[in-house]
Amino acid sequence: MRPNSSPNHAPLLKHGDAIYNEEEGALRMYLRGRPVVLYAPSDMATNYDITKVATAPQSKLKLDWVYGYRGRDCRSNLYLLPTGEMVYFVAAVVVLYNVEEQNQRHYLGHTDDVKCLAVHPNKLLVATGQTAGHDGRDSKPHIRVWNSVSLATICIIGMGELQRSISCLSFSKTDSGTLLCAVDEANDHNISVWDWQKGDRGQKVTETKCSVDTVVSAEFHPLDRGCIVTCGKGHISFWTLDNGGALYKRMGVFANREKPKYVTCLAFTHTGDVLSGDSNGNIIVWTRGTNTIARMISHVHEGPIFSLCVVKDGSIISGGGKDGMIKQMDSNLQSTGYETQIAEHLGGVRTLAEGRGSQLLVGSTRNCILAGGFGLGFSPVVLGHTEELWALAPHPLLPQFVTAAWDSIIQLWDATARAVVWSKDIGEKAQSATFSPDGCTIVIGCINGKWLLMDSESREVFAAHTDGNEPIQVASFSPNGEMLALGSRDNNIYVYQVSDNPRKFNRLGRCTSEKRRRKTTSTLISILGHSSFITHLDWSADSQYLRSNSGDYEVLYWNAGVCRQITQSSTMRDTEWATHNCTLAFTTIGIWPEGADGTDVNASVRSHDRRLLATADDFGKVKLYSFPATQPKSLCHVYGGHSSHVTGVCFLKDDTRLISTGGKDTAVLQWKII
Repeated sequence: MRPNSSPNHAPLLKHGDAIYNEEEGALRMYLRGRPVVLYAPSDMATNYDITKVATAPQSKLKLDWVYGYRGRDCRSNLYLLPTGEMVYFVAAVVVLYNVEEQNQRHYLGHTDDVKCLAVHPNKLLVATGQTAGHDGRDSKPHIRVWNSVSLATICIIGMGELQRSISCLSFSKTDSGTLLCAVDEANDHNISVWDWQKGDRGQKVTETKCSVDTVVSAEFHPLDRGCIVTCGKGHISFWTLDNGGALYKRMGVFANREKPKYVTCLAFTHTGDVLSGDSNGNIIVWTRGTNTIARMISHVHEGPIFSLCVVKDGSIISGGGKDGMIKQMDSNLQSTGYETQIAEHLGGVRTLAEGRGSQLLVGSTRNCILAGGFGLGFSPVVLGHTEELWALAPHPLLPQFVTAAWDSIIQLWDATARAVVWSKDIGEKAQSATFSPDGCTIVIGCINGKWLLMDSESREVFAAHTDGNEPIQVASFSPNGEMLALGSRDNNIYVYQVSDNPRKFNRLGRCTSEKRRRKTTSTLISILGHSSFITHLDWSADSQYLRSNSGDYEVLYWNAGVCRQITQSSTMRDTEWATHNCTLAFTTIGIWPEGADGTDVNASVRSHDRRLLATADDFGKVKLYSFPATQPKSLCHVYGGHSSHVTGVCFLKDDTRLISTGGKDTAVLQWKII
């Protein structure tokens, strides 16, 4: 007799929290204490072994391309390397991108948001600093120094000593880059100096409080040994590092001049004077070796100056964070008459860097990177989203996909060309998206209950509908293209019929909870339907049925044509599903770690060849399983790169690539399946 069985009870097999009832062919698992019952397909039910361990797939993922850039809140994070590559970061990835050769390489040593970047005087080594991460020792804030050619990590600094996140980094210039200065975003914004070449962890030379207010920049002086300049909210400070390793600070004296709310950026002239830009649009010249103002050029920009760049010939380029203007001045800060404005929809200027020849590189406040010059203008080479990103949908026929975010921008990307095909502001914060089976129509679900119909080629939004006033969490066309299902945060699934005119949609009804009265007490009770928000949907291959998951971990089934719940879940055990986006299903048992609270996994997707299952989780990870993942113990491959919750994953049509989207990190990562 099997364990846990008796003549009077169905045989029960256990693995951790999961229990399998052989007689019913049903597995019971628990999420946050709530039971979830999943029925095994008939051909699997008899021989199912709950204790078996499923192996990880032979296929693996390799990061192929990174879309996006972090310019909205990080500074001085764009440089050109001698290799011809731009170096910048987004999420936990540092990107080395050669625009001319259309080639990217990626440094993947970090475990969470990269916040700052510095290039060594030899132009070979790079230092990057990250914020505190999700779990484990390696997720503590730290600095990594690495080789930009080999991508090998040379040393890891500050692990366990830095408190919150590193906001500024700078290598010393007068001693061949022996020292590294860092500012920690702790309460006192501590400034520390490291001899980074001492061992594989570096050696701290000194540390002291920098400022109670925000520090936005810290730079070693290029000509004066041991001199560091920092600036930020309401201050600029001039530091001297003495031979004993102590740091001494002199505050910049504004005297009778108006003190700006923020000193926003720093640069150094070829003669060693310090230039600062501020929130009033002024440039101030601080005489070399002093903390006093030599001169002030007022209102160079309307609004703050976010970047100053002194180029090879000594001229000075300034970038406006609000007005989007880029202006050139000669070495005496006299206007040369050269100025231009980047397109308004690309944002303001966050950072400026010298490119090849006379070319300039511009990082924008709306997470774009542009390249160009005063004569030819500036054109974007990197585009990204600026607010939380949830909507992701693969094109059903082409190697393309759309993303849409709370920034109201929807973008169509080409995975082969590794570029944006088009970008459009739809005027609504987007939560979900899907293509029609013929690829001609895109449905975009918004956070206010509205959903839009868009022509994928002309980009025309040709219709708008509203269902409730809560976010449309998920949208999905039936495989035959004749119906559309919309899962809302208001607990309902709205089902539409697509008429002969593909631009006309007629609502069939909604899959909702039914209220009935108890015969004995006449009290209203809810006996059917979801009692929490809809999270995921799948259509059956024959376009007749829907499977849905909700925020309280229910798995329900529906007759889509009449919007009626199928209460006997066991009758759906052999249904063939066109997609496997529901994270709660018998085929996805293995994606849930023991003790999972139900919020761990945000999305799942099955490959078209039915061999692989990918998931997006709340800890910045993309995981790859063999499909189906029917064992509670299913091994997988785990990939980092995102720094916040990963909100979506999708396989492209030919299964050669996987796309993942980060929520708050706004990054879109393209993985090659190898």
